[in-house]
Amino acid sequence: MPSTPRILVTGGSGYIAGVLIRQLLAAGWQVNTTVRDLAREPALRQLLGADKGESREQLRCFAADLMFDAGWAEAAAGCSHLAHLASPLPAGVPRDANELIVPARDGALRALKAARDAGVQRVVMTSSVAAIAYGHGPGEHRFTEADWTNLSAPDVPPYVQSKTVAERAARDWVAREGGGLAFCTVNPSVVLGPVASADYSASVVIVQSLLQGRIPALPRIGFGVVDVRDVAELHWRALNAPDMANERFIACGGFMWLRDIAAILREELGADARRVPTLQLPDWSVRLMAKFSPLVRSAASELGTSRHQDASHARAVLGWVPRATREAIVASARDLIALGVVQATRRR
Repeated sequence: MPSTPRILVTGGSGYIAGVLIRQLLAAGWQVNTTVRDLAREPALRQLLGADKGESREQLRCFAADLMFDAGWAEAAAGCSHLAHLASPLPAGVPRDANELIVPARDGALRALKAARDAGVQRVVMTSSVAAIAYGHGPGEHRFTEADWTNLSAPDVPPYVQSKTVAERAARDWVAREGGGLAFCTVNPSVVLGPVASADYSASVVIVQSLLQGRIPALPRIGFGVVDVRDVAELHWRALNAPDMANERFIACGGFMWLRDIAAILREELGADARRVPTLQLPDWSVRLMAKFSPLVRSAASELGTSRHQDASHARAVLGWVPRATREAIVASARDLIALGVVQATRRR
């Protein structure tokens, strides 16, 4: 590895990417990053603390879009590493799954081709437990990196399809055409933790919705939770460790039921959690509402299903130790309040 490596981090304005880029800059790396519109560069630099001094010289921004070839070769030029984090994340349920699948798959291949042609040696791609843990039926399941989502199962959500298709396409392409690329993935569960700006990940909306009372009662659903700082740290370790070719790492701090997340918010935030629901929503009512709402329909298929994601491989191979899920949940909540996204209770 060169003494001052240069890395391309795609999707520089993303939630995980921001934390990773700050870590890379602090370690002295030279960082190229992509944004869809360079008009966002000044705000991004300010957010990353790279708007003046030495850090300004460390960071370069390039315009590149997952759906178009322009800009990718320039962004990858001179880089020895690629962290591919850019991927579409929906605010709701798209009408057509291809709205997510095509940019996720084709964008990954564009980044990989540019990396290979630029002589990049190491690639870490952000995938998701969505590519591992779905399509296996209701009930309790435990998943490792050896598992894959079953896309032939009914009602696999479009986002889950997009992450699965994109990771498989990337692995197949690297095997066929990757040359010397050492490729691995990090597969996070639901990512929470500190929020630096009002432009944050859709995963944080779960905490926001609970705090704002937009979820009036709690359906019997759950998911793995991990802190964004730990996800960035796992990327960092995968970028630096030897023998990472074809590796796959689950990033999960633990499985949480939605009712447990709500309870943590009430315990830790007091009056600021006054709108957080306490009532458990009966399964039959969720199924009834699912007939009228695509968003509720996706939740109805999750009722009572617990997907435990085993992160012991990352612990064993990379020495990765995640924070407690409580810390990630509370960090999101406190920052949403501090940013004014969620209104705090006035103290007398």
